Amino acid sequence: MPALPSLSLVPLQMPRTATLVVLAGADAATAASLPEAMRSHVARAAAAYKFKGKSLAVMDLLAPEGIGPDRILVIGLDADKPLAEEDWLKLGGAVAGRVKGAGAVTVWLDRAAGSVGAAEAAWFAQGLQMRSYSFDTYKSVKGEDESDAQADSVSLALADPDAARGQLGTAAAVADGVALARDLVNEPANVLGPVEFADRLTELSKQGVEVEVLTEAEMRALGMNALLGVAQGSPRPPRLVVMRWNGGEGDAAPVAFIGKGVVFDTGGVSIKPAAGMEDMKGDMGGAAAVSGLMLALAGRKARVNAIGIVGLVENAVDGNAQRPGDIVKAMSGTTIEVNNTDAEGRLVLADALWYCQDRFKPRFMINLATLTGAIIVALGNHHAGLFSNDDELSERLAAAGRVTGEKVWRMPLGPEYDKLIEGKFADIKNVGAGRAAGSITAAQFLQRFVNKVAWAHLDIAGTAMGSPANEYNQSWGSGFGVRLLDRLVTDHYETR
Repeated sequence: MPALPSLSLVPLQMPRTATLVVLAGADAATAASLPEAMRSHVARAAAAYKFKGKSLAVMDLLAPEGIGPDRILVIGLDADKPLAEEDWLKLGGAVAGRVKGAGAVTVWLDRAAGSVGAAEAAWFAQGLQMRSYSFDTYKSVKGEDESDAQADSVSLALADPDAARGQLGTAAAVADGVALARDLVNEPANVLGPVEFADRLTELSKQGVEVEVLTEAEMRALGMNALLGVAQGSPRPPRLVVMRWNGGEGDAAPVAFIGKGVVFDTGGVSIKPAAGMEDMKGDMGGAAAVSGLMLALAGRKARVNAIGIVGLVENAVDGNAQRPGDIVKAMSGTTIEVNNTDAEGRLVLADALWYCQDRFKPRFMINLATLTGAIIVALGNHHAGLFSNDDELSERLAAAGRVTGEKVWRMPLGPEYDKLIEGKFADIKNVGAGRAAGSITAAQFLQRFVNKVAWAHLDIAGTAMGSPANEYNQSWGSGFGVRLLDRLVTDHYETR
């Protein structure tokens, strides 16, 4: 990933940078803090081009001689409605996309409707940082568009820059977590196996995260046969990584996040079709999101005790691979018929969830997984599926999704679906009957291993990779879940 542009906060003074970004409200109205000559120039141009200041509309102008900058980039705010967090993210991302190769840039964060506050400035900066992300590690030749992928530096001019510094640091820490999640999803599987993934997570100790890595032998001693069964067809050994951020009160129960980390999924003996199988390097999007979240919490010094657990395996095919019809005993003691080896993520999560609730007694558990194609059939690529045994946790997640733009949609659970995973030869089976309710039966399976702890399952198959690009994300691996869960923690679970 190329270096991001440096960000700084400065007062509202005419810059020496060649490019100035100006915010325009309704009818292209600009901030009174701008020099009158510049406001007049923008107004005349807006009239000529019929520019009305609609949301994210852009007018790119040469500045008149002697006015200060050489270029004035005017971007619309759609000031007829209040701007929420995601609106500012999109605004920051749109600016980042327009100032590629511009060198030093100043953004005049003031508007006709009033001053831009610290929170809005932080969200703008976060959107700019996330849009500036690119993954070109393995490109030996950079094209013209890639060599000037972003500006060298961006100065945010504010009425009160000092008030925004703390929030800017917090926003940057969360953006760093998103970037880590994107990096992990974008890496090829030949580079990022279970051991390599675990090694990367040990680097979080530099940020104050306690990292513990369980080996195959340690998991076998704990009875994690559901997880180990998935891994047995690969020569690359599995790992379970436990990350702890202790930012809250010492005796406070932690919040817990668990991620599916299948670094590559062939489908096992129930092998997937060849077309599109290369995307299965992203089948660890849940583990990536948990990893990014833990970095974000540590980076912003969140006042919470948090646990992150990721089960890391490769679902491969060889003579030792798990077969359809095999029966395994999970750590909980539940026996499972493995009727489809491509329904492997729930087996990994079964042991990780049970281990988490048994060892850490968390306040709640939220697992994230690229679990089922059925959730894409149901919701497409704009919502993650939400399943939960707790109404309050579910409502809080939905509210966090509406604020951040990482939206979730609650799906049903119920005993009528539970019957679909009853086993013929063991306690349960890992798939339902036929294709009906595939995402729901997967969630019913997971619920067997939460032991009455408040729990939510996020099926992010449609949102973690290959989701539609937008103003602040142009990456195949989106980092979905990091901002959603950080917002959940911020709003409800930190020590005040």
